[in-house]
Order: sequence, then C-alpha cells, then structure tokens
Amino acid sequence: MLHLRLITPSQRTDEVVRVIEKTVGTTHLVVLPGAARNPPGDVLMCDVAREAGDELLGALRALHIDKTGSIAVENIDLSLSKRADKAAEEAPGEGADAVLWEHLAEATHEESTLSVTYVAFLTLATMIAACGVVLDSAILIVGAMAVGPEFGPLAGICTALVQRLPRLAWRSALALIAGFAVAMVLTTGFGMLMDGLGLFERGLLERERPQTDFIWRPDEFSFIIALLAGAAGMLSLTSAKSGALVGVAISVTTVPAAANAAVALGYSDYGQAWGSIEQLLLNLLGIIVAGTLTLLIQKFFWARQTERAATQDVV
Repeated sequence: MLHLRLITPSQRTDEVVRVIEKTVGTTHLVVLPGAARNPPGDVLMCDVAREAGDELLGALRALHIDKTGSIAVENIDLSLSKRADKAAEEAPGEGADAVLWEHLAEATHEESTLSVTYVAFLTLATMIAACGVVLDSAILIVGAMAVGPEFGPLAGICTALVQRLPRLAWRSALALIAGFAVAMVLTTGFGMLMDGLGLFERGLLERERPQTDFIWRPDEFSFIIALLAGAAGMLSLTSAKSGALVGVAISVTTVPAAANAAVALGYSDYGQAWGSIEQLLLNLLGIIVAGTLTLLIQKFFWARQTERAATQDVV
C-alpha cells in the first residue's frame, strides 16, 4: 500500500475527493479543511494499493494538484486493516507487477544528476578497481562494482526513452559520459602516482591475470550478461527490490573496464585500453537496450491488465 498526503486549494477539494473515491483500490480517506498554511488549502490523506497508485497520481496531476498544491507519496511497510486488504484485492493486477512511473521518473532524476557525490563514488570505485586489475584480485573487482553508482544514469536513459523525457535523457547521458571521463582521468593519475611510489608497475598489468583478464577481452557473454543485468536492474527499480539492484551492480563489468583502460593508458598499453573501452561500451549498450525493453514490456503488460479490469467492471 501507498500513503498519499495532498494539499489542495479549497475550491478543488470536492473534485479531488471524487477522483480518490472513484479510483478502485483506495481507502482510509481523511479530509482536513483549512489545515494547510503553506500553501493555504485543505489537507487530504488516503491509502491506495500500489497497483492503483499510478492511475491515481496521473488523475491528480491532470487536476494540476502538483502545481497548485502538493502531492507526497510514502510506502506503507505495515498496514493492519481489513479495508486496506479489501482495497488491494479490488485493485487490478498484482502490486509487485505495478510500475509507478511518476516515482520511477523522480528516482532516476535524482540518481542521474551529475553531482560531486556521484563523481566521487564513481572515481573511488574506479580507483578500487584499478588496484584490483593490477593485483589480479577478484574481491577488489567485486567491491568496486558494488560501489559504482553508474546504474542510476543508465536507468534514467531507459526511463527517458520509454516516457519520452528528453531532459532526463540529456541529464542522464551527461552524468554517464562526464562521470566516466572524470573518473578515468583521475584514475590514470592515481595509477601514475602508485607507479611512482613503486606500488604499481607495467609488468603487473601485462602479466597473465586469470582473475581479471576478462575485463579487457570482451566476448559474446559480455553483451549477454549486460542484457540480463539490465533487465534485472529495471525490475529491481520498478519493484523497489534494492537487494536485487546490488546483485546487478556486481554482475556487469563497467567500472572495472574503465579502471583497466585508465591504468593501461597510463602505461601507453593501447591494446588493453581499447579492449577495456570495448568492454565498457558493450556493457553500457546492453544495459540500456535490456532496460528499455523491460520497461516497454511492463508498460504494455500493465496497460493490458488495466484494460481487462475495466472490461470486467463494465460487464
């Protein structure tokens, strides 16, 4: 269940109440006339089944409540109510399958912004991966994959393509490209510093590395795994399964490939650098393709579910 808290202009409250009451899957409606001060108006609260949430949010935005008032949405972790159970049963489909497009767009907007924190995490992840490729340590590679924040912009691009949001697409692409560029430049400098301290050396990079050779030697599995990870990542975002998203993060070779390319460039090993960049691009492309297709399938599936439920209601 989701909990909605609304601030509405007093003259629109009755209209909003009617929208809430006619939306299947809503319950626990509370109206507090004149309770809001900034902006002035009435406060409305209600609970709605997750599978009916997108429909209700769309109707409220069509009334411009997001512009003249406020719409706040929270997840309800526990709801002990027969009315809530009844609302969830009446709502079409299953909550786990529902996609809250407004929430997805907002979440990817936040995660795909080119910020100092985003660049810092990506740079630190790339530096950890640089240590991993030089030491041929699978543990460090996995750790770097888990730290990297690059799935946010990738999810933003997928969402923007499906929802036709050019500003989100541009912001996400900028964060992805600029973030990796800065991280690789700084990691190249980090590698040269480590070399000057005697901790890195060219021989360590060019020796046989059974644990990490795959990073700069892309093959068919690179793209296949990226496709699977992209689909899993999108499902984890739309279903709010954060644990699954961590699994996705340590499945794709984006950050390690960028790190290997950065270290190889520092040693002018252009063969490894190009192979690593190829691996990086294959993974990014696979995630975007699979993530976009997953969202399109979810959108189509949920539209059919809604149509079927509407037909049954008419009958």
